[in-house]
Amino acid sequence: MPTTAAVHLQPSLFDDPGPAGPALGPLTGMRREALGPDAWVDLLPGWLHGADRLFEQLAAEVPWWAERREMYERTVEVPRLLASYREEDAPPHPVLGEARAALSEHYARELREPFRTLGLCYYRDGRDSVAWHGDRIGRGASRDTMVAILSVGEPRPLLLRPRGGGVPVLRHRLGHGDLLVMGGSCQRTWEHAVPKTARPVGPRISVQFRPRGVS
Repeated sequence: MPTTAAVHLQPSLFDDPGPAGPALGPLTGMRREALGPDAWVDLLPGWLHGADRLFEQLAAEVPWWAERREMYERTVEVPRLLASYREEDAPPHPVLGEARAALSEHYARELREPFRTLGLCYYRDGRDSVAWHGDRIGRGASRDTMVAILSVGEPRPLLLRPRGGGVPVLRHRLGHGDLLVMGGSCQRTWEHAVPKTARPVGPRISVQFRPRGVS
């Protein structure tokens, strides 16, 4: 069921969007990092200007819900809040619709289809996390695809490692409008996670853009 979420965000001193509100920068300057012969990530820090303002709006207005799962013969709460928007749903803020269109245009030749769905995760503090996984439900289990992640709020580490463990473990701190795109075979051959931390950290929201049939 929908739940409310408290906001305790330390604003960035360099992220004032002015009266126009949150806005996207150009996708030029994207840096590609090869993970293997067929897997890669693209990185673009600070793609969204006014990310702190968007964070506050999403935290206050999105109908967040807490998922519960069966684990070790008991029901436990997933350690983060969730929200999802199907391709026919209006995004929770117009700039996310603009981001989806810009990403679809930028990756049209490689992806050969548009990004369609939006998934949101709210990491309220260091106790919230997501375990090692790949987006392999649906077509991602057998085909190359892309998942783009736009992060707003306080930075949290997103870790990447080869599927099944081992080294190297790559670490990217994402927040305040940073963009990371996982492509090629990344969902099949690599895993990603946001670990728990005992350090005091502020809240972060990640917005995931996916093609149809990938989750």
